[in-house]
Amino acid sequence: MTATRPPAAGDDPARYLRTPIFRTLVVGWTLANVADSLLTLLMAVWVADLTGSAALGGVTFALLGLPALASPFLGHLADRVSRRLMLVVAYVVGALGLVPLFWVDRPDQVWVIFASTLVYSAVAYVTGACQSGILKDLLPNEALGHANGRLSMIDQVLRVALPMFGAAVYAVVGVVPLVAVAIAGFVGAAVVFLLVRVAESRYDDEPGESYLAAITAGFQHLFGTQPLGGMTWNAVIVFASVGLVNAVVFAVLDGLGLPAAWLGPLTVLQGVAGFAAGALTPRLMARYGRPRVYALGILAGGLALVPLLFDWVIPVVVSQALLGFGVTAAIIAWVTERQVRTPERLQGRVAAAGHLVNNLPGTVVTALGAGLLAFVDYRLLVLVNIVVVVAAGLVALRLRRAADPDVSDAQVTRVA
Repeated sequence: MTATRPPAAGDDPARYLRTPIFRTLVVGWTLANVADSLLTLLMAVWVADLTGSAALGGVTFALLGLPALASPFLGHLADRVSRRLMLVVAYVVGALGLVPLFWVDRPDQVWVIFASTLVYSAVAYVTGACQSGILKDLLPNEALGHANGRLSMIDQVLRVALPMFGAAVYAVVGVVPLVAVAIAGFVGAAVVFLLVRVAESRYDDEPGESYLAAITAGFQHLFGTQPLGGMTWNAVIVFASVGLVNAVVFAVLDGLGLPAAWLGPLTVLQGVAGFAAGALTPRLMARYGRPRVYALGILAGGLALVPLLFDWVIPVVVSQALLGFGVTAAIIAWVTERQVRTPERLQGRVAAAGHLVNNLPGTVVTALGAGLLAFVDYRLLVLVNIVVVVAAGLVALRLRRAADPDVSDAQVTRVA
């Protein structure tokens, strides 16, 4: 199956999402999403149960984030080779990396889980580096927001369903069937991308460009292109700040008199609201512009944190829907702005840089917040978070909507 980007015309950008090629790609990404999401939490739970050590379970979470440091190199590679074939290789490696888990049944084999976790987590960063460029090659700018909304809806559904499914299976029969499902997901995704043909862009090295300049070009473009740069700096501050809430979530539940198990239903509520955001955000962006939708999403997220300061269970529960909607809408707007403002030759590196700055600051702040929780009341950390996020949202309202640029490349090689 082969496809090239259709001409940018027509009144309904969503019609580009109804083509066989896009639907096939969505099937592939959905299979990969199932595979690389199913074991994310269970890896840590498995390690903790196998060893009896909560600390080693925490190490597993740290390993899940470690491949983010390789993002610049993965993004550089994604711009130099066929992104489609890079995904095929990544999904095959991901499947093979999970196979040794079938033989793990003793505490002294925990290193096997750690090694598989590193490989497993790295696959998601490869997908992030490649997906943006494939969408840019396939779709006109006006359809990118609809594509991101559609993929976000799928992600939210899986975010709601997979943890409950995985926890139930793990409790009854253990982790082995889940490992088998994850392997099948990766293999299925590899087959889809092996059979699909997309006319891809691939950049040629700039004359005299050093390797350091090449791998950092994504960061330079991400922060130096307006209004994308303003949105990115804003997002770094916001998502780093949200790490404080992640650090105190169990303290918040305890303050409300709710058991830790309530985190599951609240996450489901966020996912349902995020699904709605995926459906509505493309229309909002078309009407108000991506920077304005981003700003309003951030403001909604900040206001949704206010009930956490008080012992009001119902407002806290309801606010989680607003939080899920606002954060999802902001991310969709930012990702779409990134794709539109980035030429094809930089899509991989800019996408990889975006994943790094979106995830790493929050991870660091979460660790710091957990340490501060031993010395200060959790409400103070929530208040700091609210002030920072709302202020960032107000600043983001000043970002101006700009016309979509012509970012076609002069030095692009099309590969099938």
